[in-house]
Amino acid sequence: MLIGGLLKFTLIDYPGKVAAVVFTQGCNYRCPFCHNPELVLPELFQPAISPDDVLAFLDKRKNQLQAVVITGGEPTLQHDLPDFLKKIKALGYCVKVDTNGSNPQVLRLLVEEKLVDYVAMDIKSSLENYGKASGVSPDLSAVQASVSIIKASGVDHEFRTTAFKSIVSEPDMAGILALIGTNESYNLRRGSLKNKVLDFNFFADRPDYTEEEWTHIKGL
Repeated sequence: MLIGGLLKFTLIDYPGKVAAVVFTQGCNYRCPFCHNPELVLPELFQPAISPDDVLAFLDKRKNQLQAVVITGGEPTLQHDLPDFLKKIKALGYCVKVDTNGSNPQVLRLLVEEKLVDYVAMDIKSSLENYGKASGVSPDLSAVQASVSIIKASGVDHEFRTTAFKSIVSEPDMAGILALIGTNESYNLRRGSLKNKVLDFNFFADRPDYTEEEWTHIKGL
């Protein structure tokens, strides 16, 4: 496991539970709005944290924490993720995994092995606009397969989108809802350039939502 950070306490990253957050290094997407470029771009990586140190911390906090969130970066790129989650589960924790859905085979394994209790999948935009939103040429069939696996898993889950006007338009919203279905838990968040992003220049001269436009998009 390449671990780039550890948040020792959070009340907002796992719904209804007191959790710690483990941040993995490395991602196969290059979303221009990514707010964790230090976990995505190898040249920005800091020395990795030992997985054994993380597990030792979690062992000590078993009476204070209820859950562990694995995020990134993209956690499913870590080849030893299943083994790491087995060790966390053995400590009695619930596990939430945040993913971009690019590795459905890993998601299927985590579900089948009962290594995950909650999955949050980022939906970048409509399938037609996924390339611009993800910054790469994504495997759209993998995205679709991950959505299907999560919906059929029986595991608590949500889909979520960080929306900028230049990436998620009204037609894109229609495409997103067609992809995930209208009965799913869906979190639409307004993107912000107030904090660091991976490619600030991408948004130069591109207008953001007006308040009226955002209210309309949120109501779709």
